[in-house]
Formats: sequence, C-alpha cells, structure tokens
Amino acid sequence: MKKATADKQRAIASAYFKKAHIILTAEEEANMEVADFGLNMIEDVGLQLVVYVNTDRVCAKEMVLLPGQCCPEHRHVPTNGQEGKEETFRCRYGKVYLYTDTDPSARQEDISISLPKTDVTVFTETILEPGQQFTLLPGTLHWFVGGEEGAVISEFSTHSTDETDEFTDPRIVRNPEIED
Repeated sequence: MKKATADKQRAIASAYFKKAHIILTAEEEANMEVADFGLNMIEDVGLQLVVYVNTDRVCAKEMVLLPGQCCPEHRHVPTNGQEGKEETFRCRYGKVYLYTDTDPSARQEDISISLPKTDVTVFTETILEPGQQFTLLPGTLHWFVGGEEGAVISEFSTHSTDETDEFTDPRIVRNPEIED
C-alpha cells in the first residue's frame, strides 16, 4: 500500500472516531494501523485500528470500518503456548455485520449483505448497533463488515497476536508493507 493511501485512510478513520466521540492522542493518531491485508483493495477489504494496550494478559483497541469495508475471515490460534485470543467487540458508532461459525446450519443466502471480495465460509450473522457487544471465543472463525454508515468498534481481548491469525483467503498478508 502506498503511504499516501495509508495517510488518507488515517484521516478518514480519525473523522469516524470523532463521530463516535472517541478522543485519540496525537501519538495514537500517528500510530494508527491501516491494514489492507495485502490485497490493495482498502475500500473493500481493510481495517483502521488503534491499539491502546497489549500486555501479556490484556489488549484494548479501537477499530474503524468504512461502509461495506470487510475485515477478512480469520481465527485466532494458539501462539507461544497460549490459547488463541478471546475478544469482545462493542459497537460504538454505525452498524457492524459480524459472521461466525457458531451455527453450522447458517447459509450464505441468509445473510443481510453482499459477499465481500475475499473468501468466506461462515454465515452465522450477528448485527451490532451502538452499545451492543459480542464475545468471540478462541478459535472462532469470523469476519465482519461495516454497515451503511461505517462503524467504530471497541475491542477488549486477551493478549493479541494478530500476526499469527489464520485467514481463510490464502492471498491475505496480515502485516503488509507501506511504500513511499
């Protein structure tokens, strides 16, 4: 991803944080991660996030999804002898369409949105609006998409090792490089 694209995404995400009344420091804004997952389709497949803390025990993040933007299907796997990440998503602004493997009978035809531009296999739908939250247990296959107005999501979890996540789509690169 080009640096200019990442900078543009940070500015857009900052405006979303303001809409959600989430105040970030200048350092947090400057260090905001822009993840395009190596696909160079940031408007469709991507995520903007700020990590407040990630210790051996806990992690707290804020994430922005643009309208229709998808965080691709993945699971948090055991890493360095630790169980995979348990995480709770709390919607702060907009709407989040969350899909999990919690009901094997859920079908693609039953979901409320169009399929993303990345491989997905699970379709148990949970829609989160402001103030609603959902907890994912370690190893739960999941993907999520920003609603019509986009979304701001707070994540509270055990220690984050997102760099070891297993993605369904083999094209995904969790930590792509930003070029000048």
